[in-house]
Amino acid sequence: MNPEYVLKDPSQVNSPSLLFYKSLIARNIKAMVERVGSPARLRPHVKTHKTRQIVQMEREAGITKQKCATIAEAEMLAQCHVADIMLSYPMVGPNCERFANLVKKYPLSRISVIADSATGIQQLSNALGKAHVAVDVLLDINVGQNRTGVSVGPKARELYEMLDRLPGLRPGGFHVYDGHNHQHPLEERKAAVEKLLEPVLAMRTTFVKAGLPVLRMVVGGTPTFPVFATMEIAGGECSPGTCVLNDFNYGQWFQDLNEFTPAALLLTRVISRPAANRVTFDLGYKAVASDPPAGKRCTMLDMPDAVAVLHNEEHLVIETPDAERFQPGDVAYAMPAHVCPTCALHQFAYVVEDGKVVDQWEIASRNRMLTV
Repeated sequence: MNPEYVLKDPSQVNSPSLLFYKSLIARNIKAMVERVGSPARLRPHVKTHKTRQIVQMEREAGITKQKCATIAEAEMLAQCHVADIMLSYPMVGPNCERFANLVKKYPLSRISVIADSATGIQQLSNALGKAHVAVDVLLDINVGQNRTGVSVGPKARELYEMLDRLPGLRPGGFHVYDGHNHQHPLEERKAAVEKLLEPVLAMRTTFVKAGLPVLRMVVGGTPTFPVFATMEIAGGECSPGTCVLNDFNYGQWFQDLNEFTPAALLLTRVISRPAANRVTFDLGYKAVASDPPAGKRCTMLDMPDAVAVLHNEEHLVIETPDAERFQPGDVAYAMPAHVCPTCALHQFAYVVEDGKVVDQWEIASRNRMLTV
């Protein structure tokens, strides 16, 4: 186990708890900037950490643009005086009015949003018009994930013309997220990105010739970050998220991202020894994300032979031939398989430097609403 992870005195740390390693986070932010060559080409996704202090660390590294997925995350960023905030989630229903109120409340931040339907665009225009504010709206392009977005073609042109025509809206470019591209070999991811990007760039050229401005393209996530980082795309902005904290799955899957070190762990304690080969920890799926399959939600560090056999709300039971060396109260460290939803399960993180807890950082935008 990395010696940087071990607390010299864990007695004051409750369990289960989230640990942030500040020096490793700083190292990962530096690696992000080095990948793209300039912080101006970065728009990292705040959904991974949801934390004001990490936003500040990124700003100190020269990063002035942020991406988010909820209105609460956008408001947290505005409260941190982030100059340029993009909400990468289509607004519909009452959220259109909430978004308009957000824009009106924080005029010093340039807040943009994405859209992919005529209904959503019209509702957004109505809400922004009533609030007497205007924003950039990026067209969300479906490049194969089939989660949100509109495919390249006449429908995309129709929607982009709506953005150019309706009050309160300005055509702000394209949002091109390829979350389905998790190919482990870099060359396969590169080929997939090149294939999806070709028709998007062709459509962009068509739009520009027709007098429709496409000033920016927000592209990719962490898996395809190393591909997009090498590309010269006019107005291109890379939006990795996970690599700021990193996690077990990404560390295993994407060896080309090996300069990013996992910077968030979970501290857990033994609570029971129910059988000779079993150890039970206080690390249920209310403390570590349950979206990976059972048995693959975290890795117990320094326990290479541990096998998770039971995981429910407040318990993690492992089997190991070394079970006899564990006693109730013993401390262990677990690396989450998926760090983003794991962070959202915790009210705060203990901040570790040089083996000591030096602070607590609130996971501020884990709530669905702050003030707006």
